[in-house]
Amino acid sequence: MDNLINHPGILAGFGILVLIMLLLDLGVFNKQTHKVGNKEALIWSLVWISLSMIFSGVIYAIMGFEKFTQFQSAYWIEKALSVDNLFVFILVFGFFNVPEELHHKVLFWGVIGALVFRAIFIFTGVGLINLTYLPETTVFGAVVRINILLLLFGAFLVYAGIKSWFANADEDEDKDFNKSPGAKLVHRFFKVSDNYDGGKFFTRENGIKLATPLFVVLAVIEFTDLLFAVDSIPAIFAIAPNDPFILYTSNIFAILGLRALYFLLANFMHNFSRLKYGLAIILAFIGIKMVIAPFIHISSPVSLSVVGSVLLLSLLASVLFPVKSKA
Repeated sequence: MDNLINHPGILAGFGILVLIMLLLDLGVFNKQTHKVGNKEALIWSLVWISLSMIFSGVIYAIMGFEKFTQFQSAYWIEKALSVDNLFVFILVFGFFNVPEELHHKVLFWGVIGALVFRAIFIFTGVGLINLTYLPETTVFGAVVRINILLLLFGAFLVYAGIKSWFANADEDEDKDFNKSPGAKLVHRFFKVSDNYDGGKFFTRENGIKLATPLFVVLAVIEFTDLLFAVDSIPAIFAIAPNDPFILYTSNIFAILGLRALYFLLANFMHNFSRLKYGLAIILAFIGIKMVIAPFIHISSPVSLSVVGSVLLLSLLASVLFPVKSKA
């Protein structure tokens, strides 16, 4: 936690910036429920990416190049892995027939939930990592200190990368989201109305308070994000396992831009048909980096170069060799 203690000014500035942007987003620019168009989504995407890059510049000026590359690596890993998350969000909204003008509200509150859960995951994870180092030992003549948790995370990410490479997209498209944990939880504790009531999460019918289908959708989105965090959070631990400040700020900036990115990509998701292979390679690479870390150190600049190159190549492959849609 030393990095947080040593830079309280940056942390306070980060918190204030996030709060101001969320208040502006909810209370000013999106006070009225409306459909978010491509132009608005593009503007907000550029705003969030620009703020992220400016913040990384502050990190470079105060904390140095190594921390700068750690932030950039963690940010773009989370951003890349979020694309799969967005694809599922599109399927969820389609499955529940959510009116387009209500997508923003669900995603906004979904992001608020993600901010809280990611903080819990990251700070708890860093604490557990610090507790799971084995005593120094000599392996092949070199003194190493192995961390059991990072080793398990690494092995899991390699497995996740292989699984992602061979995953069938049709499985998600045919999924019944009413059977997801989030939907089941809502139906267990609330009676659910059959109809939407504008942007309300709860309504009254015949004097009885009911949850609306929009609340069910929010619960499904939240649980979906938790499932995707199982991949993304261990992945960023490979970048800066003992620095919650870098991990949290990079992760939160990536999440805050997720909502705008959803609207920007919703109409163009078919143009990223090869991206899943790039994400699979990134997961496997990060996993291998974690497994071999006690013996071979892969620096943050190298990690950033690999992640950036794989993303660009997978996007280029999507354009040059698109997957033909089924008739």
